[in-house]
Amino acid sequence: MDWTALGVSLRLSAATTAALFVIGVPIAYWIAFSSRRWKFLVEAVVALPLVLPPTVLGFYVLMSIGPLSPVGRAWQSATGRGLAFTFEGLLVASILYSLPFAVQPFSAAFASVDRRLLDASATLGAAPFATFRRVVLPLSARGLVTGMVLSFAHTLGEFGVVLMVGGNLPGVTRTVSISIYDSVQALDYGAASRTSLLLLGVSFAILAVTYSLQRTVWAVWPMR
Repeated sequence: MDWTALGVSLRLSAATTAALFVIGVPIAYWIAFSSRRWKFLVEAVVALPLVLPPTVLGFYVLMSIGPLSPVGRAWQSATGRGLAFTFEGLLVASILYSLPFAVQPFSAAFASVDRRLLDASATLGAAPFATFRRVVLPLSARGLVTGMVLSFAHTLGEFGVVLMVGGNLPGVTRTVSISIYDSVQALDYGAASRTSLLLLGVSFAILAVTYSLQRTVWAVWPMR
């Protein structure tokens, strides 16, 4: 069992989940409540990682954060090292790859809040942010937990994006999925089996918790 790789995967999953909560909540709120006619374009961009091959997404992320890109040069100037093939670069790729797994449940939960409650809060003089904090967030708790759990589980099993952007650096970017791949390549099926069984158990437990919290069926995007 490659415990170092498992530690990297858990750290990456936790950081990605936290970042997606901060990034995903505003995006999901806008999708749920905006009346813009071109909103479907934003929805399509958010959902793109669901259908885009991981290697394609990883390639474009790698080009975007590479040493010749503006982002890569800015990071190099600020930190003195490159962004590609680092844990930070891997985090950027993971956030983009798992974005729909957070935004879609968040958005569905926000859209399910009774609009009459929002109108009542506004009538009582509450500011929009106060309404969001006191009304929308508490009533959307199950959807928020679902999105965070799914984001964590999805990041934990990443392979293609991880390999393209992070490479295979032990203790830095080598995740548990890459460890399984390396074990198979080395014909060490015992190690691959043990690690795979651990991931299987963790994934099942995560999904069991998700479905226990989210009994009602939510659509991919909320109904209009």
